[in-house]
Formats: sequence, C-alpha cells, structure tokens
Amino acid sequence: MATNNATSISMTWNTNQLQQHPKARTYGKHVFTLCPSPRPNIFSHRRRQQALVILSSLILTFTGCGLNFAFGVYQSLYETLSGPFADASPASIDLIGTLAVSLMTIGAPFTSAWTKTYSPRSVTLFGGLLFAAANIAASFGQQLWHFVLTQGLVLGCATCLTYIPAVTVAPGWFNGRRGLAMGVILSGTGLGGVVWAPLLRYLNASIGFRNTLRITGVASFILISASALVLKWEPSAIQQHAREAPGGRHRGLNLPRANWTIVRSRAFVAHACGAILQAAAYYTPVYFFSSYAQTLGYSDTAGANFIALSNACNFAGKIGLGYLADRYGRLNALVLTTLLSAVATLTLWLPSSAPLGVEARQSLFITYTCLYGVTASAYVSLFPTALAEQFGIQNFASINGLLYMIRGIGTLVGTPVAGALIRGQSGTAMGMVVSFEKTILMVGVLLVAATVAVSWARAENGVQTGWKWKA
Repeated sequence: MATNNATSISMTWNTNQLQQHPKARTYGKHVFTLCPSPRPNIFSHRRRQQALVILSSLILTFTGCGLNFAFGVYQSLYETLSGPFADASPASIDLIGTLAVSLMTIGAPFTSAWTKTYSPRSVTLFGGLLFAAANIAASFGQQLWHFVLTQGLVLGCATCLTYIPAVTVAPGWFNGRRGLAMGVILSGTGLGGVVWAPLLRYLNASIGFRNTLRITGVASFILISASALVLKWEPSAIQQHAREAPGGRHRGLNLPRANWTIVRSRAFVAHACGAILQAAAYYTPVYFFSSYAQTLGYSDTAGANFIALSNACNFAGKIGLGYLADRYGRLNALVLTTLLSAVATLTLWLPSSAPLGVEARQSLFITYTCLYGVTASAYVSLFPTALAEQFGIQNFASINGLLYMIRGIGTLVGTPVAGALIRGQSGTAMGMVVSFEKTILMVGVLLVAATVAVSWARAENGVQTGWKWKA
C-alpha cells in the first residue's frame, strides 16, 4: 500500500469489488479507491497539544519565574523594615532572592531526571504544592533565617520543580519554530515581572507583606496546578525514554545521568563557560534596578517601575528575537544578544554612574533598562534552542539539566559578590551612585567573557557541521 497526505491507494481487493466501491476511480486497466488519510487528524491533535504545551509552560514561567524576578520589590521593602530584618545587612537580605533564583536551576539535573521518571505533570504538581507552602510559611517568619529558608531555599526548589519541566519538555514539540515557541514560553518571566512587581508593591502597601505572601502562595498553587495537568512529553521522547530504561522506569531518587561523550566535548565546555559567566552577571541589574533608580532621584514607586519596564522589554524581546533566531540561526542570535548586553552595560549603565547631570544619567539608565531587558533576557530563551541545535534534540534532555545547574551556580556566586561590592564602598561625593561603579564593571566584564565563550561554541559548531551563515 502506498500513501500520501491526501489519499491512500488500496491494491488488496479484486477488480469487481473495487468498481463497486463508492469512491472508486478507474484509470485504464487499474482501479483505485480514494480514502481520506488519517494524517490531518494526527496533525490537528499535535497542533492542539503544541498550543497547550506553550500555554502551560507560559503560565509556569509567568508564575514561578515572574515572582522570583520581582523579588526586588521585597528587597527594597525588607531593607526599610525592623522586626525580622532589624540590623540585617543588605547583603544578607540579597541572599533570600539569590537563593531562590540560583536554586531554580541548580537542581535541574535531578528535576530533569524525575520528569522522565514520574512524568512532567507529577513533578510540576509537587512543585506547585511546595511553592504555596514556601510563601505561606515565609509569611509567619520572625527572624531573618526564616525568610532565607522559606522564601529563599524552599521557594527556589519549588520553582525548579515547575520551571525545569517546562523548558525540558517544550523544545521536543517543535522544530522549525522552536526559537519562537521558546521565546513565547520564556517571555512569561518578563510578563510575570510586569504584572507581579507593581501588584506586589500595591499589596504590600495595602495589606502588608505577610498577607501578600499568603495570597501569592494560594494564587501560585492554582496557576501551577492547572498548568501541570496538560504538560506532557512529545510521543517520540516517551519512546526514547523507554529505550534508555529497557528494564522499566526505576522509582526512587533516580539520580541523573549525563551523556558524558557530549560533556567532554569542547562545544559543551564552551556552553558551560558561557552559561556560568552570563548567569553570574544577568540577575544583578534586575535585582538592583529599583535601588539604583532611587540614587538617580526617583521615588520608591518609580524605582519599582523600572523592574516592570525591564520585564516588559524582556517579554517583547524574547518573542521577537526568538522569531529572528529561527530565521537567521539560533547560535548566531545567542552570540549577538550576549554581545549587545555587554556593550549596553559598559556604554550606558557605567556612564550613568559618572558625574554628569541628573537628566543625562536618568536618560542613560532608562535606555539601558530597555536594551538590557531585551538582549540579556533573550539569552535565557535562546539557550535551550541553541543546545538542541548544536547537540540534537534527542540529546537535549540528557545535558540541559547539567548546564542549567551550572547557570545556577553562577547566579549563586555572582549576585552576592555584586551586592557586596555595592555595600562595601563609600561615596560621599555623589552619594550611592559611586558605590555601584565596581558592580557595573563586574557585570560588564562578565558579559564580555560570556560573549567570548558563546562565540567559541558557535565556532565549534562550524567546525563540526561545516561553516554556514545560519546556525
């Protein structure tokens, strides 16, 4: 039997039977039956599942990552409160948000392995429960370490259990438009920041931060649980997982196993270097946008709006650059966006801390906030698509967890060091603006180094597959 998209040709009946068939057609001595192919239904079902995966993953990043990226609102508030935060250094308060964001990816190898063993739905549902428990428990905190444990450590683990399934499962459902799909999915981090940052500030002012934590705990559980119900592996991925575990799925801790042939390659080392360097720099501006804006004369409310502005640019940039990455190459886009974020930091943010007029410094900082939000955040959405492009979608799930863990380590180290540099300086001539200078330089240098590492990965791809413009 031969088939195509529109018809199937049957050669199993005799001529008399075929001639009596209501859809029979005679061509010379041959009689054919034209029957509708089942493929349109298969394609329709796949498109529907793709849409559900995008929607589910978008809500997961909107909720988990969006709330984490809006921690700057809590950061500014906690620095002004007494009680649990009396005599706490800003660096100690920084640790809460840093733990949450870094653990979001440090646990990726385990979460990725559990997602294959227990299904994305089960892992994500458990993450939703933990997310709610962390926020509600934090609302009863009486000492600083209570917040570090709940809003930092536990919330970071919960976010990992919701974020990693989304970015691990989704790429397998797409090929030609993978960059756009991941851009839409990970734009949820920016969209979440746009929504959560002003909402959290309003709630904190209206009902207090403790009730705000309880409300976000309940709301996040509802959003995460609803999204988990439709998140599942692409069929070929399920078959591959079955081949990798011929004796059946083993329950329990199920320690992750990486593809060591790939891990030992130069391309993997290049991506690992780029991941840790970019992560060490990436979150510092996001966390300190509000504080830095206040040194330029903006109010607390206006400072928080810079977080929302950055996240709005984050949202638009990931979608737009994801679309362009599909057209011009995902590795090319990764190199370009990392380079532009480095250039923006050194040519816009750094001069805004110089002894210029207030209006000039404000203009530079506004421009930087927008450009950095577009370019630096695009690395996050382009990163998984570049890995799938370079190492193959069939190997993606076996290495992405390890590389995300490396990114988490970079965040865990980079952000506290940046905070220590800010707080460890004194600048009586220009107030707090001077104290950001070394931090800005650190971020710029790290992003330049990340650009070199990502360019190395692009070069390795050219060596392996042959040089071509689109890669």
